[in-house]
Amino acid sequence: MRDRVRQVLRCVAAILGLLVFVATPARAEFPERPVRILVPFPPGGAVDLVARLLAAHLTTQLGRPFLVESKAGAGGILATDAVAKAPADGYTLLLTTPNHTINAALNPKLPYDTERDLVPIAVVAEIPEVLVSPPAAPFADFDGFVDYARSHPGKLNYASAGIGTLPHVSMELMLRGLGLEVTHVPYKGAAPAMTDLLAGQVQLKMDTYATSTQYVAAGRLRALALASRTRSALMPDVPTVAEKGLPGYEGILWIGMMAPAGTSKAIVGKLAAASAGAVRSPDMVARFRDDGIEPGGDALEAFGARISREVAQWRGLIRSSNIKAQ
Repeated sequence: MRDRVRQVLRCVAAILGLLVFVATPARAEFPERPVRILVPFPPGGAVDLVARLLAAHLTTQLGRPFLVESKAGAGGILATDAVAKAPADGYTLLLTTPNHTINAALNPKLPYDTERDLVPIAVVAEIPEVLVSPPAAPFADFDGFVDYARSHPGKLNYASAGIGTLPHVSMELMLRGLGLEVTHVPYKGAAPAMTDLLAGQVQLKMDTYATSTQYVAAGRLRALALASRTRSALMPDVPTVAEKGLPGYEGILWIGMMAPAGTSKAIVGKLAAASAGAVRSPDMVARFRDDGIEPGGDALEAFGARISREVAQWRGLIRSSNIKAQ
């Protein structure tokens, strides 16, 4: 009798275990549904291009749609705030630029904490800045520019797309490092700034390789120096600012992916690995090369260290230069 009772109890336990197994679905791997990538700038620019190329590769690699959404406004603050406040599940991501670190230094009342409310995933692309000048400028190379600026303080001027933009602060960082006085002329956008540079109304501009290369090739601008850490294969004959007297200097338009703080390490790691694979794929490397873009390198901790370093750098510069937000 006891044996029969034990047998019945074992059968009941087995049935209950089976029911629990059936009722508890297996945990699906990320992603299970479409993923949004918010871009804090209007469609059509370099960041939008990188976002769409990356999204296509991630869609193929991870098996779910990665959808790019433009959320422009307030210098990137609107998109960043939306991602910072999104659920930390990996389904809302941000593709941002140095505006992310500049905003932290320029605006003390952001609706989010730049370093605590978002987690870095990977830098997927870098666009080196290059210091350019028109042929009519009273110098022909970087050394000539430095010599002329030192002997004519305040006589030269440089254009930027506006106060607090990367070309503005990276130019100021260079000028302060070299002890030069050059007047800043802010424009409402990169296009009018380039127009006046080409016309010789201003003598200098820190610009991206992507937008300057056609004018350099046509002889309408001179490339004086690159703001990258090392010489670029895109312009191998152009020296870097670092090698011309300012060691450690860089001004790079990086494009990086971030997620809300609290996103699991597994999801962040999966996205970082997939992004690294995407930007090193032959077709994406070729497209990047055609558009003057270099594949990114920093991921996870290295990207986080870059953000912390830049926030401190821009805060120091903005404080010492008394730069005010527009």
